[in-house]
Amino acid sequence: MQAPHPSYFSVGLTGGIGCGKSTVADLFAARGASVVDTDLIAHALTGPGGAAMPALLAEFGPVCADANGALDRARMRALVFSEPAAKARLEAILHPRIRAATLAAADRADGSYVIFAVPLLVESGGWRERVERVLVIDCPESLQIARVVARNGLPEAQVKAIMATQASRPARLAAADDVIVNDGDIAALEPQIERLHRLYLAFSKRMATIPAQRL
Repeated sequence: MQAPHPSYFSVGLTGGIGCGKSTVADLFAARGASVVDTDLIAHALTGPGGAAMPALLAEFGPVCADANGALDRARMRALVFSEPAAKARLEAILHPRIRAATLAAADRADGSYVIFAVPLLVESGGWRERVERVLVIDCPESLQIARVVARNGLPEAQVKAIMATQASRPARLAAADDVIVNDGDIAALEPQIERLHRLYLAFSKRMATIPAQRL
């Protein structure tokens, strides 16, 4: 994946499962940022009639699709956990398509800056060179588990297994330029977002005056 076009300032937003990445992204969008959500892109690619479905069906067979023709995420999640090689096969199909769609969405963006919402930003290893700042949404691991159990109805053991495949909390924090603590207190969340929004606006304006350079 190529670096984002230098005419816009970009932020990579990430965090572990259940940290509230979507909530934070929505609050930045409300302030005028363009949000490119790789999860939403992946869902579109693997939905009924999605561009990735023919390749997925060819690779994994009809068992990978649900009754509506979308990727059966629960079945694929179980397959990936039980067969590590399946993960590489799945990623070989999805990742190039997600990258292409992500860049296309960013090129169409008209906000004051671009936020790439990437759940596995730290794990993927390449995003650090593609964005100007990495923003990590942080919360206690116990709160992550409680949120995902309540939201998705998954057993606690399965949530912990998913978390074990993700970067550790210390690893994410070590990769961060900026951190937002999302412990469920919206009153505490808003000022954190407002402060960073103003910072990113300032960086964006600076970049606009030196379009040939990266910050």
